[in-house]
Amino acid sequence: MESRRKPLVAITSVLLFTLLVGYFAVPSLYITQDYAVKSHKPSFTAPKQNIWAELDEVEAQDVYEFLLEDFKHLNLTRHPKSLRDNFVNTVESLKPNKTDAVAYLYGDADVVDRYAKVSISQFTDGAPYFFYYTVGPLPVTKDTKAEPYGYPFNHGRNWIRSPIVDFFHIQQFSMNVAKNVSDITLELLGATVNENDPNDPRGLVAFPRSFRVVTGGLNFWLQMYRPSYSSGARTLLPQGLYVKIDAKSLDFEEWTVGQYYYNGLIYDDEHKLRAAIESPGFKKTPANLDGPWTDTEDFESTPAGRELPPPVVIQPYGPRYQLDRKQKYISWFGFEFFLTTNAAQGVLLYDIRFKGERVMYEVGLQEAMAHYAGDDPMQGGLEWMDSFFGMGKDAFELLPGYDCPTYADYLDSQTHDKYETTTIPNNICVFEYTSDSLLARHSAQYSTTASRNTYLTVRSVSTVGNYDYTIDYVFYLDGTLEVKVRASGFIFAAFYTTNSDKTEDEYGHRVHTALSTSMHDHVINFKADMDVAGPKNDLVRLAIEPITKSYSWDGPDVPKRNTMHLVEYNVTEETGLDWPKNGGEFYIVYSDKKNAWGERKGYRITSGTGLGNTPHLTIINSTTLGDSARWAEHDLWVLRQKDSEPRGADPFNFLEPFDPIVNFSQLADGESLIPSEEYDQDLVIYFNVGAHQVPTSVDIPNTLMHTASTSVMFIPHNFNDRDPSRESSQGVRIQLDGKKLSGRFAGEAYDEDASNGELRTRHGKRDAKTKKLKAHYFGGTYEKGLKVPLEALEPNFEGYRSTMHAVPDLTFNGSAVFGTWRKED
Repeated sequence: MESRRKPLVAITSVLLFTLLVGYFAVPSLYITQDYAVKSHKPSFTAPKQNIWAELDEVEAQDVYEFLLEDFKHLNLTRHPKSLRDNFVNTVESLKPNKTDAVAYLYGDADVVDRYAKVSISQFTDGAPYFFYYTVGPLPVTKDTKAEPYGYPFNHGRNWIRSPIVDFFHIQQFSMNVAKNVSDITLELLGATVNENDPNDPRGLVAFPRSFRVVTGGLNFWLQMYRPSYSSGARTLLPQGLYVKIDAKSLDFEEWTVGQYYYNGLIYDDEHKLRAAIESPGFKKTPANLDGPWTDTEDFESTPAGRELPPPVVIQPYGPRYQLDRKQKYISWFGFEFFLTTNAAQGVLLYDIRFKGERVMYEVGLQEAMAHYAGDDPMQGGLEWMDSFFGMGKDAFELLPGYDCPTYADYLDSQTHDKYETTTIPNNICVFEYTSDSLLARHSAQYSTTASRNTYLTVRSVSTVGNYDYTIDYVFYLDGTLEVKVRASGFIFAAFYTTNSDKTEDEYGHRVHTALSTSMHDHVINFKADMDVAGPKNDLVRLAIEPITKSYSWDGPDVPKRNTMHLVEYNVTEETGLDWPKNGGEFYIVYSDKKNAWGERKGYRITSGTGLGNTPHLTIINSTTLGDSARWAEHDLWVLRQKDSEPRGADPFNFLEPFDPIVNFSQLADGESLIPSEEYDQDLVIYFNVGAHQVPTSVDIPNTLMHTASTSVMFIPHNFNDRDPSRESSQGVRIQLDGKKLSGRFAGEAYDEDASNGELRTRHGKRDAKTKKLKAHYFGGTYEKGLKVPLEALEPNFEGYRSTMHAVPDLTFNGSAVFGTWRKED
């Protein structure tokens, strides 16, 4: 059950949206493994300091106090009421420049100085602005300074203007509009807004979608919704009445109510709509009411087998990876990397190495965008940029045994905004898992060999409004790294009308009495700073092409042979690429170093597991997005690495899409990738995962993760001299009956009396005739049964402590990572 409270402070956003902030009670999950037979957790320490670590609470508070003193002239307040106040909005660690970081990581340089990145809300020149500053070095001393942080942004500016001053008045205005036409809403929708209890499930709430006006400012389309606070299904309960608001002025007292839209028809004002309602032949739309059909749980059905619990995985001997919790450093079968977080992006990984060699300097989310289409004023221009709301801030506690295996290690994260530090416990999990499919196998004439496929996963789940995004970084024994995103939650649905000119079928499918799905693109962007065997890399398109060619050995019988061959195309300038037709090209990041066979070490980038190729945005030159998400126009991009271009997006892009603070097209501007004095061959890849989603009836009530998942994989391409998983995988070779010499191991002299000391077997019996071992194991095996406690199979959630967290609800409030809600003191 959700509980709600009225917000006391303003939004920093174009977004907007209603009277209520969501809180979910989620258990804090602390897991023990007292059933472990023996521990594989010796003391483990990272080789270096985590120079990307988020600020702790003490550091953040020191920065706040420093700013209050250093910016006295701004009269910063600790308790902002709206964006007319000046206040410190967010504080986070400033990630060091790569140039400085690598000098420390791979050289003899001292540890990099620590800095904070802050955003300050400032009302100036009659409008609200957000300014970025750096504060450092830290800890705070007499040498600490606050300076504008502008060099990573367009035109070197460190600010962006907010089109909204006071979110509370947006809420108030929306409620007043609905209240003033309560006779209309009661007649058409069977309900009215309830000012005394906005949570009333029998009432209405009004949700505004903003859109930019060419002449400047914003306008809104309001749509009525049913709250549905019991199930959280608010985005499944749109109502068919829309109201246009002229909100171009920053002064809400100058806002005016314009047209009404109902059942496919436009009415100039409420009077015209009232007159139409009273006229003969007026057609009403059916009601879209809440009910059991929106429930996400079915506690009653009992199909055969449901009374039994499903199979689960356990880890009785403890983890095989090593974890330095303080530095958030992980080592597992050749992979080593650091982990950190921030409020906007969530989990970020740095300094990824495999078998001691560099693979990536950085990989992490940049932006998560959803763009809708439809034939009504809401869906027709709807889009979200979720880093603004906080993919890290809204990554809440994970459920052991459900989100992650019970035996996983759980890590906390912290965010800092409005002078407060929020610790989110257990919102990142790390675990090793055994796949249901093998890593490798082969059946020879007299033997069968099978290797288990185990992999390491770093997982978080970000709940941003109606959607839950599960984000995985998956590491495989051969050196492959996969970045995978799965989506679930409630779709943002459209109202289904009954007029003869309805065109909903162009944009989705009818899924209930008065509900239609709404097609949309999810495009989720990540950055991968490639350092394949070092920083000097180049990108090659290795094409598989048909060819007709003559071969001397074909002789006169076959003058020409139709076949295929490989052709390399060097990518010589910054550009965007799409996945090739028929998978006919490999995108390979090559090093200038070679393996033992003279082949260049490389990593191939490919669309991975999930639903086909990852997508890019279908819409060309989106009217809504402007220049705020140009990275979404191709599947992946290759750019020069520059310290002055640390990110391909910024949360504040959501506030000003037509003049964003980071315009990706100004990063991907066609610069040469040919080695020169100006370019040192250090490149970065930006890549997209996501889906073209056309929801159907199976998405009611929730989208299912197995049909809404995509990934990109980075696969070793001649990076090693042979398959490195041979030395780390666990498996078995079964010897089959046959001739005396047929079952022996390659290169092994046959001796009936010799024992295979290096090859363990659970069954030491020998065949009476051939005396060959039947099963040879590589890697550890289970030698005896185990007594497993219930908590290892099914966690007891009754014993967990509950905490309350503000959840950004895109549909009905403006909670966002930058400058929104503040709890009452």
